[in-house]
Amino acid sequence: MNSFSLIVANMRSAVIAAAITLVFFTSVASGDLEPVRVKVENGAISGVREGDVIAFKGVPFAAPPVGDLRWRRPQPVSNWDGILDADDYASDCMQEPFPSDAAPLGTQPAEDCLYLNIWKPATVTTTASPVVVWIHGGGFVNGGASPAVYDGSAFARNGIVFVSINYRLGRFGFFAHPALTNASQETVANFGFLDQVAALQWVRRNIAAFGGNPNSVTLMGESAGGRSVTNLMAYPPARELFNKAIVMSGGGRGDMGKGRWLSREKEGLESAEQVGLNFAAQLGINGVDAKALSALKALPAEDICDGLTMSYLFEPPSGPVTYVGGPVYDGVTISKSFDESLTSGQVAQVPLLIGTTSVDIGFARAESKSELFESFGDNEALAAEIYDPQGDADLFSMIVAVGADLFMNEPARFVARQMREQAMDAWLYRFSYVAQSQRGLVPGAYHATDIPFFFNTVAAKYGDALTELDKQAAALANEYIVNFIKSGSPNSAGLVDWPLYSEERDALLNLTEDGTAEYISHPDRAKLDLAEEWHDRY
Repeated sequence: MNSFSLIVANMRSAVIAAAITLVFFTSVASGDLEPVRVKVENGAISGVREGDVIAFKGVPFAAPPVGDLRWRRPQPVSNWDGILDADDYASDCMQEPFPSDAAPLGTQPAEDCLYLNIWKPATVTTTASPVVVWIHGGGFVNGGASPAVYDGSAFARNGIVFVSINYRLGRFGFFAHPALTNASQETVANFGFLDQVAALQWVRRNIAAFGGNPNSVTLMGESAGGRSVTNLMAYPPARELFNKAIVMSGGGRGDMGKGRWLSREKEGLESAEQVGLNFAAQLGINGVDAKALSALKALPAEDICDGLTMSYLFEPPSGPVTYVGGPVYDGVTISKSFDESLTSGQVAQVPLLIGTTSVDIGFARAESKSELFESFGDNEALAAEIYDPQGDADLFSMIVAVGADLFMNEPARFVARQMREQAMDAWLYRFSYVAQSQRGLVPGAYHATDIPFFFNTVAAKYGDALTELDKQAAALANEYIVNFIKSGSPNSAGLVDWPLYSEERDALLNLTEDGTAEYISHPDRAKLDLAEEWHDRY
């Protein structure tokens, strides 16, 4: 038997074995909710069947990162005896919940949080189902897998195995200190990023037991989750763990903010290690030896969290900086920005679906209109003409628009364009639908408001205020995503055709306020061309 035939035979055997395993471990019960058992590498777990969907929640993919495992690479899960209940969410990762979070947590945060959740079709087939892995957003300091709008049932009803994961956040997930560096065999600071890789590796090893195809995995993330997807696209050990990607409002240029180097200053920014020293000193811990590291690891989780939320990213408190702000250039997991990796061809060769909302988020700052326009250098007059043609636009609205164009809209177009230049498939979108109950209250589709529509979880988001048009918009958005996960293309019969991005056409699919889709020339071409020049200069 040649090597190709052997691979095919092994894949067929794995699928059949997974189906037999699932059937063997399914227990029959009466009523709408039925317990369902599956055997994974560390033992048996018991999930719940509700109608045509089976859910397994709170499944450990790595050892609890507590005690001596704080600020270490994720470690393997220990085997267990008996049956592990997987009928409810485990804790989301330690954080101070963000009061205005678009996706409120469903669990109490804790440091023991490296768990994932799986939704699968209830029907067992001999054909393995495509898989999607969801990485939540929250600025790398907030969020989790438990919010109701992240429920994967709609995907499972469409024949997809849906997985959502947790990863360490804030100072638990992104932290450096000389004492930690001295004690490590590898210099790393991005523990939350390594958690994501560990979760993908767990999916590769175990998802067949749930009827999923480990060779058809789509990564999907929004905001910090979208940036995580691009990080994983550029990280060699992760590239073989997925074969499609969806980036929702995830940037794609630079660092989506100010990235720090592990042990040296960068453009006036303190090193990540110095930020760790600042934090330790604030708590009375000094030195760079094993004693200092032991004291840091003995700190209560609440002291490390120290009220850190997304607001810190926009308005950091006065005094020494005590949080690195997200992923760090540690020279091991991240050595360069995603756009540098992309333009040099050092990213996963996978189909990509990427886009933003019509009123997305950004990070521009200015005390006056003139200061804002001056930030465009030689294009100062052009910026004023584009963003304030009548001279009566208010400063705040312009700051929001400029920030979104610089850090979300133009980077999305840039990534799509670069992918196509390297002969990879890429589709660009704009989500413009606003729930009917919100119209007149907001100027457009804000950051993260697309999630319940792509997930078709709008009932959980809007409750009694949900309208038929909202449902129609969600069904349409979800259908495009489901198509992409299944086939690597968002298109299917009956939908408005969504062509691959091309620089010549410079067009995108717009999900409109009418609850329909339209393929149009990019509505903000002049703004994005200006933003492109800004990026080329800085």
